Amino acid sequence: MTPNVLSDRTKKFAIRVVEALPRNRCSSIMGMQLLRCGTSVGANYRAACRARSTPDFISKMTIVEEECDEVIYWIELLVETENIKAERVKDLLKEASELVAIVVTSVNTARAGGKSAIRNPQSAMGATLRA
Repeated sequence: MTPNVLSDRTKKFAIRVVEALPRNRCSSIMGMQLLRCGTSVGANYRAACRARSTPDFISKMTIVEEECDEVIYWIELLVETENIKAERVKDLLKEASELVAIVVTSVNTARAGGKSAIRNPQSAMGATLRA
């Protein structure tokens, strides 16, 4: 995975969350929670890319993992309360699960002392621009 792929993917994920929000009053509270955590995934990933150390990176990526998992929770709740159709959010749930898996793998790699392929894409871009 190239450094900017996950950044782009988390931003597109936020947009898809916004588009999936139900438009009725009954689900507005759950929808706002979904909106908050869905847009937080990309924002927190960006913060992780600016981490100053491996422990800082791990801490920030753990927040990304938690927010992504929370998206899954709110979508499941919206589906189970019949405020949104499962078919409408099927792909979004799949993407959320994949993002959780990617983030968990990255955190585990960082904890093991390995070099994560997705860490600090801005630094990689800067190196490319200087070359």
